[in-house]
Amino acid sequence: MKELKKYAVLCENTGVEKEYEFGTTLSEIIEDQKIDIGEDILGALVNYELKELDYMIYKPKRVRFIGYSHPNGRRMYERSLTMVLFKALYDINHSYKLKIEHSVSGGLYCEIEGLEEGEKEADIIPELKSRMLEIIKTDMPFERKEVRTEEAIKRFEKYGLDDKALLLKTRRQLYSSVYKLDGVENYFYGFLVPSTGYLKKFDLVKYFNGMLLVLPKSSNPDELEDIVVHEKLFDVFQRFKDWVDIIGVPYVGRLNELILEKRGGDVIKVSEALQEKNIACVAENIKQKETAKVVFISGPSSSGKTTFAKRLGVQLAVLGFKPAVISMDNYFVDRELTPRDENGNYDFESPDAIDIKLFNENVMDLINGKEIKVPKFSFEQGKRYYDGTTMKLRENGIIIVEGIHGLNPKISSMIPEERKFKIYVSALTPLNIDSTNRIPTTDNRLIRRIVRDARYRGISALETIDRWPSVRAGEEKHIFPFQENADIMFNTALPYELSVLKHHVLHLLREVPPNVPELAEAKRLLKFLSYFRSLEDKEIPPTSIIREFLDGSSFHY
Repeated sequence: MKELKKYAVLCENTGVEKEYEFGTTLSEIIEDQKIDIGEDILGALVNYELKELDYMIYKPKRVRFIGYSHPNGRRMYERSLTMVLFKALYDINHSYKLKIEHSVSGGLYCEIEGLEEGEKEADIIPELKSRMLEIIKTDMPFERKEVRTEEAIKRFEKYGLDDKALLLKTRRQLYSSVYKLDGVENYFYGFLVPSTGYLKKFDLVKYFNGMLLVLPKSSNPDELEDIVVHEKLFDVFQRFKDWVDIIGVPYVGRLNELILEKRGGDVIKVSEALQEKNIACVAENIKQKETAKVVFISGPSSSGKTTFAKRLGVQLAVLGFKPAVISMDNYFVDRELTPRDENGNYDFESPDAIDIKLFNENVMDLINGKEIKVPKFSFEQGKRYYDGTTMKLRENGIIIVEGIHGLNPKISSMIPEERKFKIYVSALTPLNIDSTNRIPTTDNRLIRRIVRDARYRGISALETIDRWPSVRAGEEKHIFPFQENADIMFNTALPYELSVLKHHVLHLLREVPPNVPELAEAKRLLKFLSYFRSLEDKEIPPTSIIREFLDGSSFHY
């Protein structure tokens, strides 16, 4: 019998390099080396690409085993738990349909379609949770199989999952991966954990009109996330759920269908008109607060704060105001004074990266009718400078301040509360891939930022991806805790934008070299974008928020 060829496998967790026969699985390597990473191993990065534990070795490889503490591990856990919820709901009543709406308050907000008259999610939750626990205790395997796409489409139509069937029809791939759990099938755009027994921590509780699937903390997988009721954030999600229903694109498959029918321009027009109408409503709310003199616009990275501020200024002008826009980015301290995070990197998300004293003095001078010298900041040189630009409020003037820290009381400590009107903006993606595959708002913003950084700041996708965890950590610490302080929340995401951004970001992601850890994230985003049909940007108006990340804006930045 011919001896199987062996290949060297370097385990990054242990530093051990050892040869294994062709076809050896990652699970077998774990058992052979008794690998312990301090938590359950959920998957692995093989040559910096995510793989499931049944992946077989066929060439020399670098392997890093990951658990829940790794972002890809958390995604695997979340998708797997969703599959268990889907299976449990199907077991209770075949006519029920699960809808994963969005992420909020440390979990996934879900609703059930197909309830009989008088039934409510709250009545079903105890039985549903009990069935999930049974499935997890039984330790059922998640089985993945590659099937012809036309066969997968037939299977999903059998389950009444028309949104998934349409997604696969419009994606136009020869083969698709179908996951099976004890005879029940579903589709996910990423990998799952090996079996249900890995899903040791979760909760399912009533939340507003639906239910919340609570996940473990990323910092400690043995504890569940704290449930915090974000009423304003939840409300804006719900309003934009109605928005995509008006436009007719609740899922990516339907958006793709419209693009293939050459009707993508209609989606752009209606989306932009709805967003303009909402900006006008915000301006009306500001007018109603007669004491307001400073409008603070806050939000995380790449949420479109700058263009929103300019468009809001136009709507305020329509109401008779004389707006003056101030960018908080111009108040960054010089690079050498910028605080650093725990990893020694510059922490641009910290409020201490802003010259708070100068900012407050300038705003109060404007309120009191004085003229100020407007500072500018060079991101290339890391220095503040002045180019002679001055500013003074005219009669009926109002100040618009945009920056990530606008809702942090520390930033505006010298400005009386009655003089402020606070707005929180973010790209809260209003559509999902399908009924059980959501689009994280962070992915939407990361793709925006990759395009913008490359176009306007000379920063590669590799550098943007490398810095993103630090950006996210800063947001969690300095921005998100203050979002409920807002008078109004505004969603800047557009249902069509990922189809447009795809054309601009694919080549940037493909430039990430194969020998760096960031390749895993680049590959994940490439897979994610493969579900979208491309849409040209020629019909996007020059005032659109998405123009902030592309080119062709009529606003000066």
